[in-house]
Amino acid sequence: MRSFAIAALLLCAPASWAEDPEAAPLFNLVTLSAQAEREVHNDTLYATLAAEAEGTDPAQLADGVNRSMRRALDLAAQVRSVQARSGGYQTVPVYDKNRVARWRVRQELRLESTEFAAATELIGKLQSNLVLAQMAFGVSGATRRQVENALIAEALAAFEERARIARDALKAKGYRIRDLTVSGGGSIAPRAFASRAMAAEIAAPALEAGTTRIVMTANGTVQLQ
Repeated sequence: MRSFAIAALLLCAPASWAEDPEAAPLFNLVTLSAQAEREVHNDTLYATLAAEAEGTDPAQLADGVNRSMRRALDLAAQVRSVQARSGGYQTVPVYDKNRVARWRVRQELRLESTEFAAATELIGKLQSNLVLAQMAFGVSGATRRQVENALIAEALAAFEERARIARDALKAKGYRIRDLTVSGGGSIAPRAFASRAMAAEIAAPALEAGTTRIVMTANGTVQLQ
């Protein structure tokens, strides 16, 4: 009786696979990956400046930093093409022989703009009181979305081409896509500066925005038939 039951199951199985292809055993699977990429000119500048002070009286230091940041925000508000916002605020002790010798207070000012000339001119003015801690270039969200949307079609076309190559190389009659994912990439490359605040306005920093490589990758598995 047990042998008969097993035989019956084996006879019925192919019919169920025909009705539901997803239930069929997995064989002749090929995993593929394809990319589409494009170099895009960076159109956005990001900068971080900081008001810093160090001494023995934390309240006095905080007052000085707060005043410097207020002046910086007022100056930045005059340049409408530059977005400015205050960043992190820190008050930390500086130790000497396991004792607090003095205090260091720091607050950041973060700038973002697609108008490089206006942004660098503002940075030059702000450096009379603030330290330029970091500057980076990247692609704006709108530009990135536009480029990624175009690259999705290119990445999928490249994936299909590789699937056809695999089909022909293995002498299969056809193929079907079992699973497929598309993901993107591309990053901002920060440039660090170690400039000190000057007593008077200094020249704007010289810049070369460069490019960002935006990549869309299609990963998936096809089943040869």
